[in-house]
Parts: sequence; C-alpha cells; structure tokens
Amino acid sequence: MESGSRSMNRLTATIIWPILFLFMIHAAHCFYLPGVSPEDFQKGDPLKVKVNKLTSIKTQLPYSYYSLPFCPPKKIVDSAENLGEVLRGDRIENSPYVFKMREPHMCTVLCRITLDAKTAKQFKEKIDDEYRVNMILDNLPLVVPVRRLDQDSSTVYQLGYHVGLKGQYSGSKEEKYFIHNHLAFTVKYHRDPQTDSARIVGFEVKPYSIKHEYEGKWNEKSRLTTCDPHNKRTVVNSNTPQEVEAKKEIIFTYDVEYQESDVKWASRWDAYLLMNDDQIHWFSIVNSLMIVLFLSGMVAMIMLRTLYRDISRYNELETQEEAQEETGWKLVHGDVFRPPSNSDLLCVYVGTGVQFLGMVLVTMIFAVFGFLSPSNRGGLMTAMLLLWVFMGIFAGYASARLYKMFKGAEWKKLAFRTACMFPGIVFAIFFVLNAIIWGQKSSGAVPFGTMFALVLMWFGISVPLVFVGGYVGFKKPAIEDPVKTNKIPRQIPEQAWYMNPTFSILIGGILPFGAVFIELFFILTSIWLNQFYYIFGFLFLVFIILLITCAEITIVLCYFQLCSEDYLWWWRSYLTSGSSALYLFLYATFYFFTKLEITKLVSGLLYFGYMLIASYAFFVLTGTIGFYACFWFTRLIYSSVKID
Repeated sequence: MESGSRSMNRLTATIIWPILFLFMIHAAHCFYLPGVSPEDFQKGDPLKVKVNKLTSIKTQLPYSYYSLPFCPPKKIVDSAENLGEVLRGDRIENSPYVFKMREPHMCTVLCRITLDAKTAKQFKEKIDDEYRVNMILDNLPLVVPVRRLDQDSSTVYQLGYHVGLKGQYSGSKEEKYFIHNHLAFTVKYHRDPQTDSARIVGFEVKPYSIKHEYEGKWNEKSRLTTCDPHNKRTVVNSNTPQEVEAKKEIIFTYDVEYQESDVKWASRWDAYLLMNDDQIHWFSIVNSLMIVLFLSGMVAMIMLRTLYRDISRYNELETQEEAQEETGWKLVHGDVFRPPSNSDLLCVYVGTGVQFLGMVLVTMIFAVFGFLSPSNRGGLMTAMLLLWVFMGIFAGYASARLYKMFKGAEWKKLAFRTACMFPGIVFAIFFVLNAIIWGQKSSGAVPFGTMFALVLMWFGISVPLVFVGGYVGFKKPAIEDPVKTNKIPRQIPEQAWYMNPTFSILIGGILPFGAVFIELFFILTSIWLNQFYYIFGFLFLVFIILLITCAEITIVLCYFQLCSEDYLWWWRSYLTSGSSALYLFLYATFYFFTKLEITKLVSGLLYFGYMLIASYAFFVLTGTIGFYACFWFTRLIYSSVKID
C-alpha cells in the first residue's frame, strides 16, 4: 500500500508540476529563480539532511541511497522530484542525521549493523566501482574538499564522498575493502549581525574509515573508546580502518561542525561551479570562436564577391547567341526548384528541425538569464521536454508549408509523421536503454508513472499542436518559385571527383563540428564525469556561431554544386551540415576510450545509446539550418537574374 501511494505521488509530481510550472513560473518550487528564496535559520533550528542517489563514473548507473544497508530513519520519505530529476535518476529521501543550526556535536552514533555475506558483497561491489554517496542540505550538494598539489595549492570540490576504498595492511599483499563509516561534516553559514539569523552557504564532509571499539556488550548507552567527546578523543585519520567482511560489525558515526563564512547566500554556488581550470577553459573557447569567425568571414567574403560578379555578368547578356553560351548555375534554372525524391520525408525532417531549433533557442535564453542554474536540479531537462512539446506547433507549420510547395495534398498524414517519426525513434532507443537499466535494478530506470507522463505529453499535447500548426501552414497560399520548372528534367553532366555527393557532404560537416567540439568536451565531462556545466553565456555564443557556420558552408557547397550543373540540392543541403552529427558521434567514441573508465558492457551500451540520440538530434538541428540557408540562397539568386 505504501509503495503504491509513493508511486502515485511520483506520478502526480511528474505530470502536474511541469504543467503548473508553465502557468505559475514565479510560484513553482521546482523552477525558482536562483537567489530569490533563501531560508534563514536561528540557532537551534533543525536542519533537514537529505540523501540522494549513489553515483559512479565507472558504471554510469545510479542507485538509491538505501539500496545499500546504510542506517535508515524510522520511516523513509521520498521528496517530490520534478520530471527532470526523475529522468536523471535522482532519488531524494530523508536521512537519520540530526543537525541543529550552530550546535556542533561530536561522535554521534548513527547505528550499528552486522554484515552478512550478501550485504558485504553489496558494499564491496560499490567500493570496486568507486560509487559516491550524495547528500543535500538546504539545496546544496555535499562536497569533499581536496587540496590541489600544484603551486597555488587551491581547493577543489568533489561531489559526494566515496562509499569506501581498497587497500592493504602493512606487510600484507592481500587487498582488503574498507568502508567510510565516520563522517566529519562542516556546515558553513553566513550570519546576519542584526537578526542573528544565519543562511547556509556550504556543506562539506571529510570521510574516515575507523574500526570503532567499546567496552562490554553493545547497548544504546554504550560509549565508544575510539571516538569520545567527553575525553576529547575525535577521529582525525583512518589508521585503524573498518574492514568490510561477512560477520563484521560496523558502527556508523558522524561529527557536525559549524563555521561562519564571509560568503553571501547569493554567491554560495561559486565554489561548486569553479571546479575546472578556468584559464584553459576560456582560452580554448575563445581560440575556437576566433578560428571559426575568421573562417566564416572568409567564406562569406568569397561567396558575396563571386555571386556579385556572376549576377552582373548574366544580367549584361543581351543577344540570344550570348545567352546560349552561358555556363554555370543559370543553366539549371528550369530544374533547380523541381521537387526532390522522398519530398514527404524531407518535409518531416525540416519540421522536426524547426521544432528542435525553437526548443534549443528558448532553452538557451532561459539558461543565459539564470533560470536553469545547477542549483535547480532537473530544471534544464524539464524545461527542454516541455519546450519540445509546445514547439510542436512550429514543426507542423514548417512541414506543411514546404509540403504544399511540393504540391502535396495529404497534410494530415504528413502532420502525423512529423509528430511521431523523430520522437518515436528516440523513444524506442530510450525504452531499450531503460529496460537495460531496469535489469540492473538501478534508480536511473524511469518508473512506469514517469514513462506514462512522457507518452501523455507526447500524444496529449505535442501531436495535437503539430496538427494545429499543419492546418494553419497548409491553409496559407503556397510558396511560389521565382522561376518556372521545365517539364522534362535536364541531364546532369558527369561531376568532378571532389563534387561527388558523399565527399562534399562529409567535407561540409567538418566546419560546423569545429565550431562546437571544444565546448562539446566540457558538456560531455559534465554529463559523464558528474560535474556542473554553468557557462551558458559562452554556449549561447557557440550556438550562434554554429548557426552561422552551418548556413555559410552549406551555401558555398550548394553554389559550387549548381555551378557544376547539378540541381539536386534539396537533400544534399540538409545532409551537408547534418553530417556534422557523424563527427560528433566519432568524437564521442574517442572521448569514451580516452577519458572514461567504463569497463562494463551495460554501461558502454548506455553511453553509446544516449550519444546516438544526441547525435541524431544534432543531425536534425544542423541539417535544418543548412536546408533553410540554401532555400533562401537559391530563391535569392534566381530571383536576381533575368530569365528569358
């Protein structure tokens, strides 16, 4: 009964909260503006310490905190997660830790357990895979401060503490497993001298492994000899670690220390976000942007100069003899707007690309203004899903407009394909990956209630909106071609090797990929190495340059293609810039083998499955940009010349 009510609560949270968020953005708790809702604590106020998932960069499979036999509270209560948190695998629950504001206490015994063969094996597996325990206090994640060994000896913060570690006793070669059973917490606060209230600005921990000892038989009033605040004996090292073996007893303890800090509440996330080497990060991004801007400028200059010369020459032709001698892109004016093969499919992909472009653009704007900061767990994914759903109206409109230009008549069939093709393929891959995660009993598996919510959003909101957009787009007058199309197709002459479609398409994807690959490294690091990504301003700039680069490289290659009297540009324009997705997937493969330590087959399948989805989405986005650039370009040049 209890599990049924918990699943119902989760279903309600995943369906209702995202919809309420759209209409009550100022009030929804899952999407607050960072810096608007601080909480003040008086001395002695209870602080709620929550536990989150166990994570590992070696397996990429999150597990709930209580999947291991840690000390549980009297009743485990799930926090209401938003849609993005559930999809990320977050499982936020209450904990038995008792904190009171500015009241430190030492060597508090949490519980005592005796391991059996099964629980000992569970702990050993998690220690082997380097799992970390994640906790939350006042919406701040728990971090372990680590002193760097370089010249400036700065401190970096690692999210969560390791479940345990492997090591050897001195004089022995046998490897043993040790568990971190003593946690020394430090809560940093900023005090208001006028009201004496305080705000939490930091949550740190130093984990230790210690074999606790006590006198006589264990009972609730037993005092530890290894950690006794009355005798001022505290845990400061792991010289006598607690081994993980069957029939061994483990006593879990913790300290809580409070430190006043000069850091203000609005700046408390700065320490979490400054985890990387900023100089390398900024230099790499600026260097990449400068190269791409230079190349884009050169491409634009060559294109404009060449076109200006060609149009001027064509417009000066007067006699019929001179007109017959003309060569180049004007020769194919009677075929350039001939509908392509599989024009329906092209309309579907263009519409989907418009939907994706709208989603990414609005998400970027929200992120740049700070609505989607890392402090809002799951907010980015929730926003992207909701925006995708509501951008369906633009997908229907764009595909229907193009479809009508191609003299299509069955707009309802087209709208249904637009609404279902891309999401259907992605959902199928996602469903298989989710089944794999479910088989591993990971908390990363999306529950049935959330899966139902996603399908409901898809067919209940997105599909109807695509039909609405399709209806409006099809009712509009058809887009007229600037020149008439001949009834008989012109024969395409034999092309030079460098104008081979496969070669030119693959060449066209290099420049757009070059615009994003530096930023891609940091995005992959944040996703797969459990770090925060926060420089959305630079990401937005890179995205704008990606748009410009996709458009320019596709226009240039389209111009060369038309000059070679090859008028089959519709699909090639889409595939030229879309081929950058192939390089993205190849780079993801390179990243997998050089930066990640994933060894399990299941984890590898998850990585490549999700990167396949990302590459497919990137293909649709960049392909659509290239297509519309060529669409505008061809209409511009053929309406600028005199056609006899």
